[in-house]
Amino acid sequence: MSYMLQPQIILLKEGTDTSQGKAQLVSNINACCAVAEAVRTTLGPRGMDKLVKTGAKVTVSNDGATIMKLLDIVHPAAKTLVDISMSQDAEVGDGTTSVVLLAAEVLKQVKDFVEDGLHPRVRGADFECERA
Repeated sequence: MSYMLQPQIILLKEGTDTSQGKAQLVSNINACCAVAEAVRTTLGPRGMDKLVKTGAKVTVSNDGATIMKLLDIVHPAAKTLVDISMSQDAEVGDGTTSVVLLAAEVLKQVKDFVEDGLHPRVRGADFECERA
């Protein structure tokens, strides 16, 4: 008895990115870094205010949690930064900007390794030997 495999049909919205693998990882990292840039200048004693316009409403704030709530982010990976910001705000009530910037910086540091094709299970010393 043989079964015929039916081709899979996937419907996507127009303009949907269908990249996979290394290119998709780099794209996700870039999206997260772009979100972090939105709140980077609000950190610290000399943090600047941001003006966010949503429809007819205008908000001026230097609070990372407020800004993250107002940003209309649809990218799934970048939305993760918003989620960790909201979790930080709910648990501690402070540090939302710091947690977003820390996560984005870790991703930015990992980006070079992804572009070089480093497998997550390879130790740093082994990778240096392979590159030489």
